[in-house]
Amino acid sequence: MAGHSKWANIKHRKARVDAQKGKIFTKISKEIMAAVKQGGPDPSANFRLRLALQKARSANMPNDNIQRALQRGSGEMDDVNYEEIIYEGYGPAGTAVLLEILTDNRNRTAAEIRNIFSRRGGSLGEMGCVAWMFKRRGYLTVKQEGRDEDELMMAALEAGADDFVADGDFYEIYTEPEDFEQVKEKLEAEGIEFVEASIAMIPDNTVEITDPEEARKALSLIEQLEDHDDVQNVFTNLEIAPETAEMLESE
Repeated sequence: MAGHSKWANIKHRKARVDAQKGKIFTKISKEIMAAVKQGGPDPSANFRLRLALQKARSANMPNDNIQRALQRGSGEMDDVNYEEIIYEGYGPAGTAVLLEILTDNRNRTAAEIRNIFSRRGGSLGEMGCVAWMFKRRGYLTVKQEGRDEDELMMAALEAGADDFVADGDFYEIYTEPEDFEQVKEKLEAEGIEFVEASIAMIPDNTVEITDPEEARKALSLIEQLEDHDDVQNVFTNLEIAPETAEMLESE
């Protein structure tokens, strides 16, 4: 799995957090609502809701926004029925793309997602066409700067992680989904801060792209999909060759 997130490293470094803050809050609100509908409003008994609330706090989401999302999910305010869908497709160079969707209009979303794929050199596929290439894992990333690799690796493994990878400017920590919260809490207790902490779909193998133009097309597809209001998460097996990644990062 080493290196699967080279495209994510570029994204982290080029993130336009302030410009996207409103969109991020909307996505987190929808996740909170879906989590409440699925498992109830009590975070102590709803793991998905705990993750959503942690994400909200990490994004500095105002408490009023969080409360409105909780109330909507509980049916206390105007109720919007969001449907959870998995979309699968292919990007440039045969890369696999898996999308987690929350939408109140399946037909509209399907048409818009299909259009993004076709305009960015990809294609929306049938259900199951790429899902088999991914496994659900706990995923945590830590900036390498100022961290000793051996010490962090030992701390992660002792906390219950089952894999540790040094990739670019980040350390990646992997867990079984059921161990994710325990590992996260133990490492946070040691003062470790995460760039990302989530349950993610991790590819078993990656497809490396060396051609800069193909890499740009692939990254453009991912960015457009991530920017769509109904797309909660984008997962891919895209791997950009190190020299190509360096070239793109310098642009």
